[in-house]
Amino acid sequence: MANSKEIEIQPFICGLDAALRVIGGKWKPLILFFLAKEPRRYGELKRCVRGVSDKMLIQHLKELEVDGVVLRTDYQEIPPRVLYELSPFGFSLADALGSLCRWGEENEDVIAKNLKAKSDA
Repeated sequence: MANSKEIEIQPFICGLDAALRVIGGKWKPLILFFLAKEPRRYGELKRCVRGVSDKMLIQHLKELEVDGVVLRTDYQEIPPRVLYELSPFGFSLADALGSLCRWGEENEDVIAKNLKAKSDA
């Protein structure tokens, strides 16, 4: 009998399912995008990821850290200084998202037009 505190992990359907379990959530891909450019302190990251609440940013950063994607360095200073950066595993994930970023950039006009049409309907 398994310990009641153990979480049963369902098998992945495919590689995309595995990746989505790591980057699932509205803000995680954006966090990865900005950390791939350079390590950032919390406040910098909050300014980059416009619209994210403190609660969600903290939660997503903790989840990404547990998943081995983000490294958190606390310098134990006053005032607090904490730096977030991608791990090598995180950079490999950010690289995989690069094609999706390029697709979005190449199709921004079409996407915006379709979103407007959808909101007008």
